[in-house]
Amino acid sequence: MTTRIDRRFAELKENGRPALVTFVMAGDPDPDTSLEIIKALPEAGADLIEIGMPFSDPMADGPAIQLAGQRALHGGMTLKKTLKLVKDFRKHDKHTPVVLMGYYNPIYIMGVDEFLKKATSAGVDGLIVVDVPPEADDELCLPAMEAGLNFVRLTTPTTDAKRLPVVLKNTSGFVYYVSITGITGSAAPDPEKVAASVSHIKAGTDLPVCVGFGVRTAEQATAIGRAADGVVVGSAIVSAIAGSLSKKGHATAKTVPAVAKLVKELAKGVRKAGKKA
Repeated sequence: MTTRIDRRFAELKENGRPALVTFVMAGDPDPDTSLEIIKALPEAGADLIEIGMPFSDPMADGPAIQLAGQRALHGGMTLKKTLKLVKDFRKHDKHTPVVLMGYYNPIYIMGVDEFLKKATSAGVDGLIVVDVPPEADDELCLPAMEAGLNFVRLTTPTTDAKRLPVVLKNTSGFVYYVSITGITGSAAPDPEKVAASVSHIKAGTDLPVCVGFGVRTAEQATAIGRAADGVVVGSAIVSAIAGSLSKKGHATAKTVPAVAKLVKELAKGVRKAGKKA
């Protein structure tokens, strides 16, 4: 089965440029503003959208994304409401791939079968669930793929030659290369090291390789995009949301435009990396 993710990467390959993959937290800073932000992303230049599923114990997230999750949870965001957010987005956009990213606990509580049924009907295209290892593929990965969703895996600088084939085995859609060791948004990636790692991963798979963690500027997006099939930006976007809020943490007239402005700049950087740019 060909997914929206597969089709989008095929289009981008024809256009000779990498993807801009943007991450936002569902419900940040509130459900209505969150929907407006997500609707603004494709127009600003996002090719794929990752939507975070807020969770109370986000072990791999840096401070910016942790705070975004807290804002969302305080605003009453749940997994059920996250799926409704995707459904509402799909009323406006039938083409942009949407990947839900987060942790297994909320999915487990809802029930895997129920979650997959609701996710596919809402218009979700893929999942990144960071705390379900390949050894537990029967738990979520294989059922998700049977339901028609891509299951995207993370590889890191510490994924060695022995481990990599295990990680890649049931991965689909794309491979997400975490360019730094540590939490999200904590350091800037080294383009030369990233290029070598992407090349190493590509030797083991035909899937696109997207690089994230630490990309904040258009210049970094250009540098990383020269080696990768996609550039993922998350912390910089949620920081732009945070910086636009009122003193009480509420959305302002600046919130959606602040995100759109940053994404437009990042999109220019990614397009500059393209062979035909």
